[in-house]
Amino acid sequence: MIINGRPVGADAPPYVIAEMSGNHDGDLARAMKIVDAVAASGAHALKLQTYRADTITIDADGPSFRLSEGHDLWGGQRLYDLYERAHTPWEWHEPIFERARSAGLTVFSSPFDPTAVDLLESLGAPAYKIASSEIVDLPLIRRVARTGRPLIISTGMASLGEMDAAVQAARGAGCEHLILLGCTAAYPAAVSDSNLRRLPVLAEAFGLPVGLSDHTPGIGAAVAAVALGACVIEKHVTLDRAGGGVDAAFSLEPDELSALVVESDRAWQALGSAVVRPVSAEDEGMRFRRSLYVVADVRAGDAVSESNVRSIRPAGGLPPDAITTVAGRTFHRDTPRGTPLTWDLI
Repeated sequence: MIINGRPVGADAPPYVIAEMSGNHDGDLARAMKIVDAVAASGAHALKLQTYRADTITIDADGPSFRLSEGHDLWGGQRLYDLYERAHTPWEWHEPIFERARSAGLTVFSSPFDPTAVDLLESLGAPAYKIASSEIVDLPLIRRVARTGRPLIISTGMASLGEMDAAVQAARGAGCEHLILLGCTAAYPAAVSDSNLRRLPVLAEAFGLPVGLSDHTPGIGAAVAAVALGACVIEKHVTLDRAGGGVDAAFSLEPDELSALVVESDRAWQALGSAVVRPVSAEDEGMRFRRSLYVVADVRAGDAVSESNVRSIRPAGGLPPDAITTVAGRTFHRDTPRGTPLTWDLI
């Protein structure tokens, strides 16, 4: 698939998406600094989340509308209050899109209701992402799919049946370019819960490219995912984890994002080919494999022994295992030290 002119898939380097989320902390100037940092990192895309508190939930209280007290980051908070703090104001979208584009970034967003899709369409968003919690909102998926844009769907918390329903909804509404992201919808997520081995399972089950939306600390899980077929990596980004932001605790800082871009590309390059054979870079090394050499001057009639023939580097002589066959045989002619042992000498 192509996103804004860039190939995305198994035959292309990993596509790194930096998620701003609410790490702007309600400050447009900070949001712009995040855009600039993402551009400088070498990441390929900046992603936003497009909602208002009243489009993603309602202003209500009670256990259903509060996070559990034991939540690592947002314990006891009302959903409405959290989303009011974390949302990116709709009037910020245009200047953020303009700043990102002027810096050479692809910029798109996760919409959380149809009005968000309308806003993003007005801004010419080149792709969309469905968040994990919205994978069960099939009407929203159909609305996004009808735009004809490439669609990325996170699969955190979803069963295979729910994933299949989402894929069928997208395809049925006309989506031709679809990627599934493995995801553990915990904030932060434990590395041990990443279950990266499911990535090839998803790729085979749905016949789609796969990637990883990663909420673990650091870049290790994301880089490892590339070896299991991830062609898209999404990580949250912040200017400084110590500086706050609702998602800062599990976000990468700019230098870490740069490292992710470099190391995920290296991991992809390292996959290489499944053909088992020497590569051209090993040609020089092939010259220095072990073989049998004459290691002491010998005269015609001398017998091959441990004192005059050994397995050493470089190559050029008989294979080392031939020593049991040639031991005790006699040399036909005088042979100087440093000569590779060949059949015509004995």
